[in-house]
Amino acid sequence: MHENREISSAPSSIDEGRSAKASGRTADVHVLEKSDCVVVPVNQPNKAAIAAAEAGEGRAQMKENIDQSRMPPTQSGNRMSQGLDGVRKAARERKQERFTSLLHHVDTALLRDSFYALKRQASPGVDGVRWQEYESGLEDRLVDLHSRVHRGTFRAQPSRRVYIPKADGRQRPLGVAALEDKIVQQAVVTILNQIYEVDFKGFSYGFRPGRSPHQALDALVVGLERKKVNWVLDADIRGFFDNMSHEWTIKFIEHRVADRRILRLIQKWLKAGVSEDGQWSETKKGTPQGAVVSPLLANVYLHYVFDLWADAWRRKVATGDIIIVRYADDLVMGFQHRAEAVRFLEEFKERLAKFGLELHPEKTRLIEFGRFAAHKRKQWGKGKPETFTFLGFTHYCGRRHKTDTFTVWRITSKQRMVAKLKTIKVELLRRKHDRISQVGVWLRKVVTGYYQYHAVPGNIGQLRTFRQRINRLWRNVLVRRSQRAKKKWESLTPVFDRWIPIPRILHPYPHARFNATHPS
Repeated sequence: MHENREISSAPSSIDEGRSAKASGRTADVHVLEKSDCVVVPVNQPNKAAIAAAEAGEGRAQMKENIDQSRMPPTQSGNRMSQGLDGVRKAARERKQERFTSLLHHVDTALLRDSFYALKRQASPGVDGVRWQEYESGLEDRLVDLHSRVHRGTFRAQPSRRVYIPKADGRQRPLGVAALEDKIVQQAVVTILNQIYEVDFKGFSYGFRPGRSPHQALDALVVGLERKKVNWVLDADIRGFFDNMSHEWTIKFIEHRVADRRILRLIQKWLKAGVSEDGQWSETKKGTPQGAVVSPLLANVYLHYVFDLWADAWRRKVATGDIIIVRYADDLVMGFQHRAEAVRFLEEFKERLAKFGLELHPEKTRLIEFGRFAAHKRKQWGKGKPETFTFLGFTHYCGRRHKTDTFTVWRITSKQRMVAKLKTIKVELLRRKHDRISQVGVWLRKVVTGYYQYHAVPGNIGQLRTFRQRINRLWRNVLVRRSQRAKKKWESLTPVFDRWIPIPRILHPYPHARFNATHPS
């Protein structure tokens, strides 16, 4: 392993360090002792072929774009500052060094861009301040915020606890941060992304600039079809965001960040606590889901806990093909040999336990899946191959009609569709007495957004079913507007045709998009 070094991210400091090295001086570069947190060395794969399910080695150029995890260019349309370009360049060239000076990149311009990157209709935090209210007198507010951040007097406020329904009927807790916390978190994430986008593995897709759930879905399908995969491990880490260790989180960040001011900011957000019904409670572990900084912290945590370890296991232990696709704490792996899959699963459980995590026993499964699964299960009288769900789609083994070759088909998961229909039903009842045109405008937006995510090849049947059920739900509401409102389907068909879009496929086949983004 290379020596771990500290560097300053300021361009002048880097240049001074280079000239000092030439003259024999150490300048701002100091050799450190090895960290007490053991990390698997990051080596390049020694196999000639690159796994098809990995996008990292052929990673698309990162966009400076954060909405949650992506941020658009500045208001003036300028690109990222040369200072952040320098951070990314230094991180790429010296992957074993730590950045000692980063906070100076949090200037008023970056804070302004971070503010305009936030969702304008988002719910307020405990401060009760909304985006439109803060925009009034924005420049003076940002100058004051910048001053407090750099003086060290900025105080993180607790997150406001809210709950949203999950697809399985349970409630998911979210933490809504105060507006100024969101702004500063957005700025810090923008800076840290320049470092970690160089470090993160290609099979990590969740909440990263320039990456999307559909890229993860494409990589999974391509890997399952191109590689020798016979077994699939569908793993889910139980309560990951709620059980992240604060101590390990800071240790992992310290592998690349030595700026104590940035580290103190992250510690403030982790320790800020949660406010629910006016009662504050301390958070000794975990990070609030919904906070701007949480996805990055989660990716860093799993980068050291899972990504580096799994990649080393694949290269040094496995004898057959293995593919890995991870989106936040939801991950799918494909194995050629069942024995290796079983061994990996047991060692993975032990690995997670060291860092205070565990797999969800009901959501983690090892199933027979791949090009030979249907034939083998038929021989043994086991029926059709099992299916698994990833990012809202149920994946199952299929055949191409024209070539009769193996393929992976995807349809919207039943839970996802049912949950969406229940939400729409409740809102339709609330809008029962609104004008039909007003309800139609709203429904068209909802259905269009649903199509934009779910309209993948092979899923047209599920989309048509979704539209039919939407029409039925709307009709049931319309006929209850009054005792005289009973109408036949034929009379409502023109209304449905006007406001409810006809489904059509909007996404290319996985191989087409994957090959376009990864020509190598």
